[in-house]
Amino acid sequence: MALDPITLSGTVVDLVPLTPDHHDGLVAAVQDGALWRLWYTSIPTPDGVAAEIDRRLALQATGSMLPFTVIDKTTGQVAGMTTFMNIDLASPRVEIGSTFYAASVQRTALNTQAKLLLLTHAFDDLGCLAVEFRTHFMNHQSRRAIERLGAKLDGVLRQHLRSPDGSLRDTCVYSIIAPEWPAVRQSLQWKLGAV
Repeated sequence: MALDPITLSGTVVDLVPLTPDHHDGLVAAVQDGALWRLWYTSIPTPDGVAAEIDRRLALQATGSMLPFTVIDKTTGQVAGMTTFMNIDLASPRVEIGSTFYAASVQRTALNTQAKLLLLTHAFDDLGCLAVEFRTHFMNHQSRRAIERLGAKLDGVLRQHLRSPDGSLRDTCVYSIIAPEWPAVRQSLQWKLGAV
């Protein structure tokens, strides 16, 4: 069983099912800030975007990923990608990850609302027990953003992955559990109202 593709809409962002038609917009998004050059994360190069779309859609076909293209409603432009991944419908639980945004929309209401939409779908529609986030130990910007959401650090998986350059990655694992969701939702709604 797999999650059905769905569009999640807010006032500043739409999360739409990923398709190959988003290729050119996603290339522009990774070029905005040369995101692939960040050593502590895996973001495709402009030439690698098509393969990344194919990879995510193949994982969607197996039921382990539900990828979204992030659309900035203020401009109508593609702003990046995000996914539900490591989907476990038996529990149920999901991870929100493989996310990147064009540099020009980072630290804006777009990410806050995108996470609110994803978390609302996970907890309210799918009945998840927990939603997980993972990031490189050295990705301090991502760690701060995850913590601002209200996620708690579950622990660090040391030497968890080998990066394409051969270096070893320590992975920080965060989660929000269902009993925490009402307070997290209220906080995110307040932040959006205060923006």
